[in-house]
Amino acid sequence: MPHFEEHRWTADLAAFGGRKSRQSFVYRAFVPDRIGTLDFSLPVEVSAAMADAERAVLELNANPPALGSLEAIARRLLRAESVASSQIEGLVMSQRRLAKAEFAGGDARDETAISILGNIRAMEDALTLGAKAEPITVSALLQLHQRLLAGGPHDHFAGKVREEQNWIGGTSSSPRGAEFIPPPHPHVRSLLEDLCVFLAREDLPATFQAAVVHAQFETIHPFVDGNGRVGRALIHVVLRRRGLTPRFVPPVSLVLAGNSKAYVRGLTSFREGDVAGWVALFSSALRTAARRAEQLAEEIHKLQESWLVQAGYPRAHSVARTVIDLLPAHPLVTVATAQELTRRSKQATNEGVAALERAGVLKQITVGKRNRAWEAQGLFELVNSFEHALAAPDGSGKSVRPSPTGPRASRFQERKTSQKR
Repeated sequence: MPHFEEHRWTADLAAFGGRKSRQSFVYRAFVPDRIGTLDFSLPVEVSAAMADAERAVLELNANPPALGSLEAIARRLLRAESVASSQIEGLVMSQRRLAKAEFAGGDARDETAISILGNIRAMEDALTLGAKAEPITVSALLQLHQRLLAGGPHDHFAGKVREEQNWIGGTSSSPRGAEFIPPPHPHVRSLLEDLCVFLAREDLPATFQAAVVHAQFETIHPFVDGNGRVGRALIHVVLRRRGLTPRFVPPVSLVLAGNSKAYVRGLTSFREGDVAGWVALFSSALRTAARRAEQLAEEIHKLQESWLVQAGYPRAHSVARTVIDLLPAHPLVTVATAQELTRRSKQATNEGVAALERAGVLKQITVGKRNRAWEAQGLFELVNSFEHALAAPDGSGKSVRPSPTGPRASRFQERKTSQKR
């Protein structure tokens, strides 16, 4: 049964703040129920909402756009999902800036770029993991976490189950006033093993399984850092594993981030035993993400059509036509990268890029100090509009998502201590 455990927080005379912040106190950490073999029942209306969500996800994957490659659309949706998942944690970066960082291989001085690029890698690995037939293990979860944090400011925690108490909200010095205190660390590994048992089940609807896996993982909070991003990656492990997303990732994190208060309430209600309420909210977010992803694919298709018109309908298999097909996946190119993508000679690539620049399809920019590159005209604006629309789910055009200025501005920011308990 889910329960609270009481533990004493040891006084820290060096803690920042007033006298109270330096005093010992008793805190209550939540230990969730095991879910590996638990039976669930849901109201009919929630089951119907799950069915609608799964239908929308299947339709997204069954109806690829007529123009351009599947890889191009898939890559763009994956990046939208990764950026949104990172944004929930206060890691804010535009798609244009991310593309430049990715293009340049990541600037060691740009910790935000490194963190989001790590999230993209973890999401890609999550989809690969979901496509495998073998059971998912705790080791596989640790590998996802390793990929997420590798090379970033917290890479010393990468791939390691926490050995300390953590908490959400409150202050960074202690769990006093925290919004939620996850289970003490001795429970974590067994809870993760139980989660893997639940991940192996096939007797549950995929949407239900994805929703519960995410909420349970967030409740366990097994890592010092990166819990939210790994937890949202697990959604896509389930959807790919259950056959719903063989091609395209519905950017559900964009929708969840669009109303962070409802997202937090949903996770809280799950911990309080209202599984149906959380699953209903998640199903609605997943359905919206799939429908809007279809719209994004259509808009990209229209943008590519306009590029073809501007370029005078270059012949099939020409450098210009191939670059247009690939621009949604690779919105920044140099002559060298375009040559690699098109597998044509340097001269032919130079001519094709120059033709697209003259036609207004490409705009010359600089990446780094000396690298001359070209940007796909209109693509970042289109993706920005897509993200903004999902950040305003009520249709008002005004985002209800907080606009964090840094990692500590996010209400989801994890707080932790070096004290081992």
